[in-house]
Amino acid sequence: MQEPDYIQLNKQSWNANVPVHMASPFYGLDQFIKGQSSLNDIELQLLGNIEGKSILHLQCHFGQDSISLARLGAKVTGVDFSEQAIEAARNLAQQTGANADFICCDVYSLPEHLDHHFDIVFTSYGVIGWLPDMEKWAYVVSKFLKPGGSFVMVEFHPVVWMFDNDFDRVEYRYFNAEPIVETTEGSYADRSADIKNQTVNWNHSLDEVISNLIEQGLQIESFKEYDYSPYNCFNHTVETSPGHFQIKKLGNKIPMLYSVKATKNANSKKSSARGV
Repeated sequence: MQEPDYIQLNKQSWNANVPVHMASPFYGLDQFIKGQSSLNDIELQLLGNIEGKSILHLQCHFGQDSISLARLGAKVTGVDFSEQAIEAARNLAQQTGANADFICCDVYSLPEHLDHHFDIVFTSYGVIGWLPDMEKWAYVVSKFLKPGGSFVMVEFHPVVWMFDNDFDRVEYRYFNAEPIVETTEGSYADRSADIKNQTVNWNHSLDEVISNLIEQGLQIESFKEYDYSPYNCFNHTVETSPGHFQIKKLGNKIPMLYSVKATKNANSKKSSARGV
């Protein structure tokens, strides 16, 4: 079976999502423009004091988290493959006066567009599932980190992606076996939105993520799992406490998030990955 053109299909989907997301209460753009941060306590605690730090934000969507990082005193470069998202991010940065630049490309081709090293590489919430190869991803993370720099990641747990959309049954493997091709209607930010897209994604086990980071010269400093999502972005959720959402029928029985903080070894010589 021929592999789907995942970049093109997913780019079409995310380009269609941008105007819907910017208009949705989910992203609260009006309050954001007035100064409200889009960052959550989990990533803020992992990042610590970022004043004066340079940050590379991978898969930044239309830039809210990038700009929120810049508001905390960082110099931020955001990356996303959606032309609509990057155009919106640049406009939003200009509107808010944020110290943030944006690059439009997919993660794997970033070395063709950027030649700079950063104090921190950051990525969060629903990002790596759009990428097929964690070895190539981890290579990009390591390539752009300064020796001694930090990688900070908060992501939805792969167990969540094993279920069907209504969380009635386990439908997909925990391990990365093959691309998952779906046709979706609406968006997690607005389920009634008049958009229909075909998407391609992959489930990545914790082992696949962490082992590849280690192989690329990163030392894991912190790994945590969480039984909630800070976003009401799944079907059939219940808010168990302010800003903590769980699947109603599963409660606290499954992990919903995990976080990783890692440091690039100062003497790391790893500089390549298969296909890069």
